[in-house]
Amino acid sequence: VELVESGGGSVQAGGSLRLSCEVFGYTYGRYCMGWFRQAPGKAREEVGRIDSDNVTRYADSVTGRFTISMDRVANTLYLQMDSLRPEDTAMYYCAADPLLCSVIPRDLFDYWGQGTQVTVSS
Repeated sequence: VELVESGGGSVQAGGSLRLSCEVFGYTYGRYCMGWFRQAPGKAREEVGRIDSDNVTRYADSVTGRFTISMDRVANTLYLQMDSLRPEDTAMYYCAADPLLCSVIPRDLFDYWGQGTQVTVSS
């Protein structure tokens, strides 16, 4: 399984970005897909996750600003980020796992992408 992120970049506060995560070689029937981020000197934190029933959950810090979606035809996971803030600056990673989202603790996903950098300036 390979996950390839793209779409990162630099943006001013209040702006928007859409990250993509293309999935290759995933043959499981069900999935839980997640977005995580890690800022320099900080622990990795979950942004949100989506399962194969299209149920989503988000971190409090991004609720109402970020939206996760999955295009099954294109095998691509998206993270739409609006109203970006300087504190959203981080490396963003996508992750995948065949288990139910509800049983995957913290960031214990099986498969990870290489990350894409997001920088938000004030």
